[in-house]
Amino acid sequence: MAKFSAGLDVGSLTTKAVVMEEGGRVAASAMADSTPRPAETGRRVLDDALKVAGLEMGDLASVVGTGYGRASLPFATRRVTEITCHARGACILVPGARLVLDVGGQDSKAIRIEAGGRVEDFAMNDKCAAGTGRFLGVMAQTLGTGLEGLGPAGLRSARDLAISSTCTVFAESEVISLVAQGEGVEDIAHAVHAAMARRLAAMVRQVGVTEPALFTGGGALNPDIVRSVGKLLSITLIVPPEPQLVGALGAAAIGLDGG
Repeated sequence: MAKFSAGLDVGSLTTKAVVMEEGGRVAASAMADSTPRPAETGRRVLDDALKVAGLEMGDLASVVGTGYGRASLPFATRRVTEITCHARGACILVPGARLVLDVGGQDSKAIRIEAGGRVEDFAMNDKCAAGTGRFLGVMAQTLGTGLEGLGPAGLRSARDLAISSTCTVFAESEVISLVAQGEGVEDIAHAVHAAMARRLAAMVRQVGVTEPALFTGGGALNPDIVRSVGKLLSITLIVPPEPQLVGALGAAAIGLDGG
């Protein structure tokens, strides 16, 4: 029988599972909102992926846990940092990848990858909501666009506005002031993205700007953020079809070969 492994990425906002067959074929994936019970949510998401793949838990050679809640998975056979898993997943999607910018719900990270696929350097923003999905969520709520509508709104901007603060609380106050002044939602949304992009670009510069470069995590679903960061760094950021799954993909691959 073919050998299968699962990668389970328990993030602060979403939990993702990828089931991979030996040889690199992705047999199935699943995703759901995270809950205060990461073990239960992780098992449910993994079971969803296994059902799609036509497998059972006993068919798995390994379950590799990663992400914010990886320590809370009693059924994981191994736990690996999200830095390592994202680097591995990026190299699967884009052979020769040298840089990953991952923007999740509660943290963001820039990872520089050696030519052989190993992590060379990384920088993280994990102590402040600015530069993370949480920042975007607060601004989307304030502007009334919803998170999915914030990026497209920013792309429609016709003029540049300035948001000077990188702190979520102060930036929200600036947004409220701009709304009160009658500024357009599209222009404010783009100003939000520009402020966040400056923070992300600075983090990438800490590890060194290089290509090929991938943008992963839920933040990669915001097209105005992707465009703004790429423009600041003068590079093309590759967004994979399901950018939230890159960590789980890398974890599944690590489980297959122990790499």
